Amino acid sequence: MAAQLACFGWRYIVVDIQWYEPQMLGPDYPPESRAEVDDYGRFRPAENKFPSAAGGKGLKPLADFVHGKGLKFGLHIVRGIPRKAVERNTPVEGTAYRAADIATKTDYCPWNMDQWGVDVTKPGAQEWYDSLFRLLAAWGVDLVKVDDISSPYRAREIEIFRSAIDKSGRPIVLSLSPGPTPVARAGHVAANANMWRLLGDLWDYWEQVLPAFRKLHEWSAYAGPGHWPDPDMLPLGHLRYLPPGWSQRKTVSREYFAMTAHGGREDVPNFLTHDEQRTVMTLWSIARCPLIVGGHLPASDAWTLSLITNEEVLAVNQRSRGNRQLFNANGLVAWVAEDGTGKAKYLAVFNTADREDKDPEAGLEAGIRLADLGFMARCEVRDLWAKKDLGPTSGTFATVIPWHGAGLYRLAPAKK
Repeated sequence: MAAQLACFGWRYIVVDIQWYEPQMLGPDYPPESRAEVDDYGRFRPAENKFPSAAGGKGLKPLADFVHGKGLKFGLHIVRGIPRKAVERNTPVEGTAYRAADIATKTDYCPWNMDQWGVDVTKPGAQEWYDSLFRLLAAWGVDLVKVDDISSPYRAREIEIFRSAIDKSGRPIVLSLSPGPTPVARAGHVAANANMWRLLGDLWDYWEQVLPAFRKLHEWSAYAGPGHWPDPDMLPLGHLRYLPPGWSQRKTVSREYFAMTAHGGREDVPNFLTHDEQRTVMTLWSIARCPLIVGGHLPASDAWTLSLITNEEVLAVNQRSRGNRQLFNANGLVAWVAEDGTGKAKYLAVFNTADREDKDPEAGLEAGIRLADLGFMARCEVRDLWAKKDLGPTSGTFATVIPWHGAGLYRLAPAKK
């Protein structure tokens, strides 16, 4: 990140789920957690995973290291309160409340058994989350991904998280997961969170990418500075990296690999074609989605790096305005946006149709009327992926898009 990606604007290193769990079971959650909590019921980092946390230092040494590289540090949590805190009935820091006063055993995360839910109607619920975020702020956390919070949508608990961050005294990005977040709550989520998931966990399967087109169109009116719809991490690069020998361990379930890796093919870095991967990066850029790489960065090949270090493509994600879908018909989708100067337009064109046997290589031809983009005269066209000027066009811009592929262009009025 620091050496190769920070110069392109990549910033956040986010530690995902179970940083507090000492058992290393690959993709599986242990049936019974061995995590430890501090005197106030908050998880301690697992020292076998994070040795710098020893001596009660928590994740601050790691955050300091990340900050020293010029980067920012993020952390994943699940809503609720550790079961061990409830078992020990630990006090809520700075209050007379205790863990058992606020815990509920009828409303908790159904897929992770580390915590009980928090009854947000109980006195002490806000104070519990205030205490948690004070700790995270003291560690130097810059982003918190809260899981099991937005589907179903838990409005009151989200407001409590917002309040806890504001009281912490540290600017912390609030990310909500998983999707789908209901679009009917757009106003509420934009007022309380910085990013929120539109989909469930997104893997490298084309059938999982396709719903992002509809979701991003539905949410395009609600994207803006400080509040961004999030279709999930970019499923790019090496997604199934495990250290040598881990795939043979009995602790890694065969069911996991059968479900997520086409029958155990964890040796395949990515099941999306190159065209499909370019489609993902193009759609996330033209829709101004948060960009988070889901693959194992040290194993990134030249192709993956070319997708995430194209400064002309990244400029669309970072600086465009008025992003919207232009049309979606007969397998062709187009999005348009302003480039920030008010003079040029960005145009993304997608071919979501399946390959046709009668013409397997060509793809689909798309014709975009320049008048639909607001141009009444000739335009100069630049291909942003190729970093190449295509020359002037008038009337209609025509391009051929490969099957499951995408093109991304900048159109500007031609010089007279």
